Amino acid sequence: MHNMQHGSGEQLMADRRCGQRSPAVREPLRWCAAVLLVFLVGAPKIIAAPAATPTPAGALRAAIVDLSITFGDRYPDGKTYLARLDALARRIDKSGPTDASRRELETLRREALLANPLVRDQPILFVARPQYRPDHHNTATMFQTGEINTGSFRGGAALKTIDFGRGGKVTTLLDVPEGIVRDPDVHFDGKRVLIALRHNRDDDYHLYEINADGGELRQITFGAGLSDIDPIYLPGGKIVFSSTREPKYCQCNRHIMCNLFLTDSNGKQIEQIGHSTLHEGHASLLDDGRVIYDRWEYVDRNFGDAQGLWAVNPDGTNHAIAYGNATRSPGGVLDARAIPGTELIVATFSSCHDRPWGALAVIDPRKGTDGEPPVVRIWPASARDLIDKGNYDTFKRVSPKYEDPFPLSERYFLCSRTVGKGELVGIYLLDVFGNEILLHSEGAGCFDPMPLAARLTPPAIRSRVKPDSRVGYFYVADVYRGSGMNKIERGTVKSLRIVEVPEKRHWTQQAWMGSGTQAPGMAYDDFNNKQIIGTVPVERDGSVYFSVPADTFVYFQLLDERGMMVQSMRSGTIVRPGETVGCVGCHEKQQQTVGRDGPLLAMSRPPSEPAEWYGPPRKFSYTQEVQPAFDKHCVSCHDYGKPAGEKLNLAGDLGLIFNTSYSQLRGKNYVRVVGAGPANVLEPKSWGSHASPLAKVLAKGHGDAKIDRQVKLDRESFDRIVTWIDINAPYYPDYASAYRNHRYGRSPLDPRQLGRLSQLTGEKLTDQRLSDHISFTRPELSPCLTPLAKKNEAAYREALAIIQAGKKMLEERPRADMPGFQYIGVEAEREERYRAYQESGGAGKRKDATRE
Repeated sequence: MHNMQHGSGEQLMADRRCGQRSPAVREPLRWCAAVLLVFLVGAPKIIAAPAATPTPAGALRAAIVDLSITFGDRYPDGKTYLARLDALARRIDKSGPTDASRRELETLRREALLANPLVRDQPILFVARPQYRPDHHNTATMFQTGEINTGSFRGGAALKTIDFGRGGKVTTLLDVPEGIVRDPDVHFDGKRVLIALRHNRDDDYHLYEINADGGELRQITFGAGLSDIDPIYLPGGKIVFSSTREPKYCQCNRHIMCNLFLTDSNGKQIEQIGHSTLHEGHASLLDDGRVIYDRWEYVDRNFGDAQGLWAVNPDGTNHAIAYGNATRSPGGVLDARAIPGTELIVATFSSCHDRPWGALAVIDPRKGTDGEPPVVRIWPASARDLIDKGNYDTFKRVSPKYEDPFPLSERYFLCSRTVGKGELVGIYLLDVFGNEILLHSEGAGCFDPMPLAARLTPPAIRSRVKPDSRVGYFYVADVYRGSGMNKIERGTVKSLRIVEVPEKRHWTQQAWMGSGTQAPGMAYDDFNNKQIIGTVPVERDGSVYFSVPADTFVYFQLLDERGMMVQSMRSGTIVRPGETVGCVGCHEKQQQTVGRDGPLLAMSRPPSEPAEWYGPPRKFSYTQEVQPAFDKHCVSCHDYGKPAGEKLNLAGDLGLIFNTSYSQLRGKNYVRVVGAGPANVLEPKSWGSHASPLAKVLAKGHGDAKIDRQVKLDRESFDRIVTWIDINAPYYPDYASAYRNHRYGRSPLDPRQLGRLSQLTGEKLTDQRLSDHISFTRPELSPCLTPLAKKNEAAYREALAIIQAGKKMLEERPRADMPGFQYIGVEAEREERYRAYQESGGAGKRKDATRE
């Protein structure tokens, strides 16, 4: 049972000394008045938390009054419960609180709240299983076969019901002694249940359907080495679920991720409807037929505070932010559900590096999409102080921990919650009056509580996808509308750049620690690689209308006449085949409308097709796209052994992870980029080429009077450099590695060679700050050799030989920043797996079902 508040008996005592009603009487009357007011004005609403915490007796009284008014004859003993509560209060007034009176109050609370028809009139479905083991992130619960965390899987689960109308009778529908059943969803008719089921550690999760009485278990999806989880029924018979069918990995670590998929009831026609770079999960239906889900993805921002709620049509059109995309804490907003009859949602406020639990919050999206104002209620109440405070793991402090919220109405909620015995989780009933009771706990834990009963079917939304189309369309009404863009003079923005963020298909054990774990190293302080689709013109009224490759995860940047970035998205979007999606402005408030006279100039013509950036779209490689500009204009002075090179070396020599110019520009802060930046929307020109010393020097031109030379870049060279800065200074074009077990997943030297080289040079070359102290292009110019050249010829020759061996390795096996790089070993296998996925259309390889 959940612990009673200390002093509850004392709060029931009457204070007769002043001839006033006791707090135990005054406070319940205020609550009852609030409840009555709700019904007098009509539409029921969430009752906001009171300024003062209600007493246990006051909370119970308010709930009894509410249930009596709401359900009438279906809650026949309301008057009896109130009479018993009054009698208890009188006894305490007379004799003082006792342990017996506290127990009596809790017995009455349980009896009165279990009589709620929303709890009593149908069985409650739940999953009995252990809590998921701790792992890298709240999404890491699949422990898929063949992946990095398979060993964390632990089985032993059952799908059960508990019937409080029959004295709390527990019935097992499906027992999985070596596996896990999870993520149930009850059909609209209440007769069937969707589940994700894994029979044992050697199996993976697939979708199944089971009758509400436990009969006729039927497998729906199939496939080896993939996970299908979080299924929900759609009106019309289709199913939305999350799956790892398109293989992709967490960019800040090494874990397999999911996207949203759509299938028919037999699992034969499977279509991917979400394409973000990381994870899309915990889908549920909104009352209007859309799907709400939690999405974890980060474009040019920190990994930890980039997991909010999004809504989408069931066909994958119109992905839109619902809450939390620019909120620092909680680090994850998960498992959202619509509250019936309202525009509110309830969700779990969790942390990045935690299990999928934390606080429970009721959110009103009409009040905003970020921060504390839209949160109208939260459990525990103290968690309100953590919203948008601290960092992405701040909600790990929450105690007790809640998850799996299910709204029975706008005032009563089921959930799973820790019971005060370590990680043991039970089923709780919460209400907005302040009551919170443990309904049931057993074994290792109880999760996913929901009524096993028929429910209203939301309207079906007709698909807008045109399967034969290869593109979709975006328009922006006015790029000068939105956060900070009013400070930019109209006419400044000349074009819009479209940038793709490819998924991560490969990982290594070795890592570069740049604002998190890059495995392998990708860039100085960001996780993404990029691919420029092209640019489109912005009209003089600020409007823009253009085509984009369908089902491609992209973001947009506004450019001035020199091609320099004015403002940039730091989240991605997709458009489905044939879909048209529009925005009011850039980073505008979601509640804004266009509000302008006359047609948009961009919409008076056909959509613009993106103009290519010096050739067809390709993954951006610093050494191929940017270094040639430095070689052409700068390296004659800015090189090893030259005075200008002492200040800034722009040579293209390959180092342990990056080349020399990249390491120098980033390490010496000549480039001001956002890296893995903050959650909040940044002001225009606050980062990128407009804020970078390098771009300012290049735009102005520079020279040396001593040698009578002035350097002025040609347009293409300038454009290549500022474009690189503005897409957040990426380095590697690919996550695949030629040296996956070596330092940073990139060094051609193995750990033994690098260790010996450190001994010889006296430099700790495993230190990231010294990663540019080796040149594999010109080994004799390696900075780490300079002290040895005059002191110890033997050591110098041995050290030089090690670096030369690294040069030879790169010649024989180029890495991803070099021409001739090829997938080998496990990378080649993963690429083949990805090609097989594309050829299968997402269905996966079908195999015989395993039946219980």
